[in-house]
Amino acid sequence: MHRRTLRVGDMAKAKTDDAADAEQGAAAGVAQVPPVDSTLGYEQARDELIEVVRSLEAGGTTLEESLALWERGEALAKVCRRWLDGARARLDAALAEPSDEGGAERA
Repeated sequence: MHRRTLRVGDMAKAKTDDAADAEQGAAAGVAQVPPVDSTLGYEQARDELIEVVRSLEAGGTTLEESLALWERGEALAKVCRRWLDGARARLDAALAEPSDEGGAERA
C-alpha cells in the first residue's frame, strides 16, 4: 500500500476542493437549509429546533439532508444557549443586588 503524506499545500488544496464541492452541491440544490437568524427569540429558536429533531427522528431523508438538518439544529441550539446564558446572568445579577425591603420596613 502506498501511504500519502499530506503537506500544508495539500491541506490547503483539500480545503479549496471541499469549498468547491459545497458550491457544486448548493448549485445542484442538495440539502439546502436556510441559515439561522441569530436574532431569533428563544421560543422561536426552540420551536424550530423541536421540528428539526422531529424530522431527524422520523427519518426518510438523505444523508445530505440529514447533515444539513443536523447543522441547522446545532445553530439553533447555540441561539437557545445564548438566550439561556443571558437569562441566567440577569437572574444572578438580580439575586446579587441588596434588597431594599428590609430597610424600608425598619424606617
